Amino acid sequence: MSRRTRRATAAVVTTLLVASVAACSSTGGRKAVEDAERARSAGKASTPTMTIALVTHSGPGDTFWDIVRKGAQDAAAKDNVRLQYTADPDGAKQANLVQQAIDKKVDGIALTLAKPDAMQGVVKKSIAAKIPVVALNGGLDRWKAMGVTSYFGQDEKIAGQQAGDRMLKEGAKHPVCVIHEQGNVGLNDRCAGVKQKVPATQLLYVDGKSPASMQTAITSKLQQDKAIDYVLTLGGPIALVAVQSKSSAASKAKVVTFDTSQDLINAIKGGTVEWAVDQQPYLQGYLAIDQLWLLKTNGNTVGGGQAVLTGPAFIDKGNVAAVEKFAASGRR
Repeated sequence: MSRRTRRATAAVVTTLLVASVAACSSTGGRKAVEDAERARSAGKASTPTMTIALVTHSGPGDTFWDIVRKGAQDAAAKDNVRLQYTADPDGAKQANLVQQAIDKKVDGIALTLAKPDAMQGVVKKSIAAKIPVVALNGGLDRWKAMGVTSYFGQDEKIAGQQAGDRMLKEGAKHPVCVIHEQGNVGLNDRCAGVKQKVPATQLLYVDGKSPASMQTAITSKLQQDKAIDYVLTLGGPIALVAVQSKSSAASKAKVVTFDTSQDLINAIKGGTVEWAVDQQPYLQGYLAIDQLWLLKTNGNTVGGGQAVLTGPAFIDKGNVAAVEKFAASGRR
């Protein structure tokens, strides 16, 4: 075969191959695969739109839940998910919101189990309706027994123990642990963990729905008991109220807290709050939605039947600068 003939034959073969690939790409499964790969490389799934309900026990104005919601929204945008967010701190009302999601026949439900007894019935109904459920933030001791697929959060007892250990090393002798939501098992576990390490820890119950009432209660406690040397709050906004109470009571107690926000990060920088226990709420919202999408689209579950822990870790003056840049976007 001459060199000219070989070149002509190669050109024909190349043309046929290009035509064949083009034909495969324009119709059938090959195009779908290519489209999906392009979508994934662009950071967004090409899977059919699904609807997921996120139902939490958040109260109005709680910035912690804004961060959880931001994580859920980012995962929903990536996964082509239509996210429906509702919340109520009352257990019965939260359960009613879950029932509404079941009635709408959503594709999945992510929820908190801060008041597991109130939620048990609707979780059972959801599973019976073939709607998968994942839990986040609250219910570490109960999620598996309730048939929930996965759990994302921290072990609140361990987090409380670590907070107690740190306060003890810093010299705490008479802390007060401020509980802003009665009946919330996670908040109770935090204070119980602290009390295991610092037995003299007192509990103070306040109305988390009313900043003015909280400030009055904490101020009064500090005025009545001058021996209090640490005020431990269980949420960033409550810590900022405690800072005001400390000033009003002319107390020398140190303010420390669980959970963060942009304002709380600024308070740590400014020295009015010593440190915060961080459980990465953004990650909880993100992973919960992503898990339901993975389950629906590929049958995946994460955690191997164990909780996926997102905390605890400490944020203080030593590392707050590294966190600050992310807090500005509402994600830490």
